[in-house]
Amino acid sequence: MNKKINSMKKITAIILSGVVLLASSCSKQLDINNNPNAATSATPELILPQALNYTAGLLNSFNTYGAQVGGYAANAGGYGGFGTAFTYNFASGDYGGLFTSSYDLLNDYQTIINQSNGVPTYNYYNAMAKVMKAMHFQLLVDTYNDVPYSEALKGAGALNPKYDAAANIYKDLTVQLDSAITLFNAGASVTGVKVPSATQDGLFGGNVTKWKQFANTLKLRIILRANGKTTFANSTFSSDGFLTTDAMINPGYTRDNGRQNPKWNTWGWSYTGAAGNKAWMPSTYSLTFYNGVKINDNGRGKASFYQYPSTPTNQLGQETNSTVTIASSPEGSFWFPSTDRTGTSAGNSTGALKGPNAGMPVLTAAESYFIQAEAAVKGIITANDATLFNNGIVASFKYLYALPDGTYGTLLPDPTGDAASYLTANASSALVNYSLNTTSAQKTEAIITQKWVALNFVNSDQSWNDYRRTGYPRIISTAGATGAQTFASKYSESTRPDRLPTRLLYPPSEGSYNSVNVPKGITPFTSLIFWAQ
Repeated sequence: MNKKINSMKKITAIILSGVVLLASSCSKQLDINNNPNAATSATPELILPQALNYTAGLLNSFNTYGAQVGGYAANAGGYGGFGTAFTYNFASGDYGGLFTSSYDLLNDYQTIINQSNGVPTYNYYNAMAKVMKAMHFQLLVDTYNDVPYSEALKGAGALNPKYDAAANIYKDLTVQLDSAITLFNAGASVTGVKVPSATQDGLFGGNVTKWKQFANTLKLRIILRANGKTTFANSTFSSDGFLTTDAMINPGYTRDNGRQNPKWNTWGWSYTGAAGNKAWMPSTYSLTFYNGVKINDNGRGKASFYQYPSTPTNQLGQETNSTVTIASSPEGSFWFPSTDRTGTSAGNSTGALKGPNAGMPVLTAAESYFIQAEAAVKGIITANDATLFNNGIVASFKYLYALPDGTYGTLLPDPTGDAASYLTANASSALVNYSLNTTSAQKTEAIITQKWVALNFVNSDQSWNDYRRTGYPRIISTAGATGAQTFASKYSESTRPDRLPTRLLYPPSEGSYNSVNVPKGITPFTSLIFWAQ
C-alpha cells in the first residue's frame, strides 16, 4: 500500500465538506429540545416546516455519501487526503453525521406525533410526521442495518435504547405508513381539521392526495427492497396510487444567507459567490452511460455535465503522476452544466444542481416509476412493467431538463421528444430497449441501470442501496479493471469480489453513550445490510 495512503486515516474536511457542512447547510432555526416528551412551546405548525427544511439538508448529505461511495464521483485533481474515501476501510467517525443528525431530526417529527396524537384536528400533521419518520428510519436501516427504533425517541424514558433488528424495523415501517394513510383519510371528515399551508408544508403544500401517494411509494420501496428477505403483514396499497410527480422540498429557497438549496450550497456556490466543494469530479464509469461506451445519452449528458461531451473524468484513487493528469474541478463543479461560472449570478440551469432556488428532491417521479416497474416484475404489484420502465426514462428527462422553476428553457425544451430519441438511438441495447429482455433478471438489470442513470447526483444513496441489493449496474472487478469497467477505488482494501464496502460504522457517540447496546464486531467489508447480497 502506498505510504501516502497509509498515512491518511481520515477523510479531510475538504473531502467531506458535503457531510460536515450539514449543520450549516440545513441548520434548524427552531431546534426543539432533545426530549420529545418534555414540554415545549413549539407547535406542529412551527415544527413541520423546520423539520422538512432540515430533511432537505440531510438528504443532501446522504446524496454526497452515495455519490462518493456508489460510483458517481471520483477524486479531482489538486486535492489530497482522501484516506478512507480511497480505501473504504471506514472509521467510526466517517459520515457519522448521517446517524446523529437523523436522530436529531427524528426527534422533531416525533414531537409532532406526540403533540397531535388523539387530536383529530391535527390528523394531517400527525400523518405527515409519521410518513417522514418512516422515510428517515428507512434511510438509517439502509445505511447501518440494526438501529435503535422501538425504544428510540423517548427522551429521558430510554437513554440507552436497544437496537432493533433491521428486518423488524422494515416491517413496522409499513404498518406506520398504513396508519398515516388512515389518518389522512380520517382527517377529511374532521370539522376544523388543520390543513398545512404551502409555507408550513414545503413538500406538497398541504396536498393530502400527494402525501398518500408518497406514503404508498415509500411502502413499496420498503417491500421491494426487502423482497425475499422478510415478509409483510400487509402488502396492499391504498387506491391513491403512487407518485407520478417529483416530491421536492422547497420552503422558499433563494440566493441568501442560510436560504439556498443545500445541494447548491455544497456543490455550487455560497450566497456570497464562494465556490463549493471542488474535490470531486464525475467518475469515468458514470460517463459511460452517456458517451456511448455503454449507452448514448447526449441529451441528459448535456443537461447534467459541464463541458459535455468533453467532461473530464477520473477513476476513484487514480492520482496525478508522470503519465496521468487529473483535471481540477471548475468553480461550481462539473455537475453544473451552465457556462455561467460567476457564482453570484449563476443559477437557473438544468441537471442535478440547477440553482440556489431549486427544490431539493426527496423522491422523484423517475424513481417512483422504476420502483413500480421492478415491483411489477417481482409480482408485488400488478402493472405493466414495460410502460412503467419507459415512464421512468421520460420522467428522468423531464426532471433533469427542468429549470429551477419547473419550466423548460430554449436550450433543452423537449424532454419527452428527447426521451423518445434516446429510446430509438439505443434500440439495440437491452439496458434501454426493454422489449429485448425476457427474463426477470434481465428486466431487473435494465430497470436498476436506468434508475442509476436517473439518480446520478439526484438521490445517489438510493442507487448505492440498489447496487448492494442487486449487483446492478454491472461492474468488472478483475485485476487491472479500468475506470470504464468499475467504480471501485484503485486503493480499495475491501476483501469482497467487487472490491467495494458493504456499510458504514456506527458513530463514536454510540460507543460512548450506548455501548451496552451498540452491535459489536461490525466491519465495512463483511457486515451486510439485511437485504444486501
